Amino acid sequence: MTAPLPAAGGVAAADPAGYGAEMDDPRSPILAGFTGSMFMFIGSLGVGWLAPVSELRRMPLFIWMRTEALGVALSIILLAVGGMLLVRAWLRLGQKVHVWGKQARAATLKAIVAWSLPMTVCVPLFSRDVYAYIGQGRLMVEGFNPYRNGISALSNYFQLGADKMWTEAPVPYGQLFLWIEQFVVWSTNVQPEASVLLFRLVAVVGVVLCVVYVPRLAELHGVNPHRALWLTAANPLFLTNFIASVHNDALMIGLALAGLYYSATHRVVRGIFLVTLSIAVKPITIVFLPFIGLLWAGRDAGWVRKFSFWALTGGISLGLLILMSMVNGFGFGWINGLSAPGSIAIWYAPVGLIGMVVASLANSFGLDGSIPADWVYSAGKLLAVGVVAWQILRGDYDRLMRRLTLGFAAVVVLAPIIQSWYVVWLIPLFAVTGIRNDWQVKALYFVVSFFMIYAISDQLEVFPYLQAGEVGFALFLARVAAAVTGLLFGLYLIFWDPSTKRLFRKSGELPVERPVI
Repeated sequence: MTAPLPAAGGVAAADPAGYGAEMDDPRSPILAGFTGSMFMFIGSLGVGWLAPVSELRRMPLFIWMRTEALGVALSIILLAVGGMLLVRAWLRLGQKVHVWGKQARAATLKAIVAWSLPMTVCVPLFSRDVYAYIGQGRLMVEGFNPYRNGISALSNYFQLGADKMWTEAPVPYGQLFLWIEQFVVWSTNVQPEASVLLFRLVAVVGVVLCVVYVPRLAELHGVNPHRALWLTAANPLFLTNFIASVHNDALMIGLALAGLYYSATHRVVRGIFLVTLSIAVKPITIVFLPFIGLLWAGRDAGWVRKFSFWALTGGISLGLLILMSMVNGFGFGWINGLSAPGSIAIWYAPVGLIGMVVASLANSFGLDGSIPADWVYSAGKLLAVGVVAWQILRGDYDRLMRRLTLGFAAVVVLAPIIQSWYVVWLIPLFAVTGIRNDWQVKALYFVVSFFMIYAISDQLEVFPYLQAGEVGFALFLARVAAAVTGLLFGLYLIFWDPSTKRLFRKSGELPVERPVI
């Protein structure tokens, strides 16, 4: 047994509310986070994503907040302040802890519930993928194959509210999520608000799976389960991407974590089944299967045994996927959709930035910059495959889960585009295998802050007729206002807030690797 892990911000203050030696009174950060989440809820009424056919657009409150400049400005400010207030509340909750014990777990669970509730009823924020889910479900209800037809095959498809990129794009989701889409649309008769609510409930199921299995996986690795839960499920980036944004990634990663847990506790067939269900939501978690095969093969397995269990693991998973494909009749069409995200690049992704620079240089010489940019993107993908292969083939058995984490991280980091929800895939895996209380946790603080600020300003729905002058001018100003508000709040947390600024300093925390379980 080792020394207990100190609070995230060092030594906490005296305990005025009688919470004992484990932690100070957590009610203040929990309430502050709830307030931030409520601000985001109110802001979503003005700049969140609504389907064009939504009846909410006819309500006086929505009309004022979405069509009047004052209402839009108020919505932007509330959204930005609320998101960053949630970040501060998460940091402050960690600082209240002296020892990551049962009291910390109880406080973290209360925070997760309190901060999530307003998000479950807000207008979708930071992404409108949920409306693509509705369109894909409607394709199935109307007898189309979503792996062959984009949502443009539907009558009045533009009224669904999906991003135009989905007009002809092949669906990159697996069979299980197609069934979920079909059931949601069938049961709601394509009513957008009811459909969004049901998809949110699906996301909440994924969040609950993470709440259950993150602590269990952490315990298996000698990592404090309560701190891992705080790092993961109370994380504002986790909650906003999975609940406010209604991403199906919540169910994907929840099922994958459950499968990893059972695979690591000698219930491998159950684990493969759950990871296969995760693959049938989004196929990216196919990366997990070789590591599950290694868990099944055992500590001292030779190469023949390893290859045998890799084949057995892959065979079981493939058999389940084939069975699901036979039931829905659509086959493995999702394979065609996997390459779609790779055709886009973004400036903060290392590979994306290099590709953009190379393209600009080539264009400046009169050449087609897209060609060398594609070379860069392909090189990033090949390097990611190499890293995954290295982690599969080399390394200690006791570090299998960490090896999986590093391989999965390579897939994310070496892609030309890194979405904030891609980062959320990695947080639970790093948390359960150990995020030290030094530069590692500081890096997480910065990553969460950066992506929250970016998300706040990235996708806002601002009505076209509010634009003054050139097209897009109002949207540009809205994004700048949101970014500046979030950035100023972030700088305040890092440099001026007397409570949180020490979290970002070199001497602010003590590095402790092995807390008490």
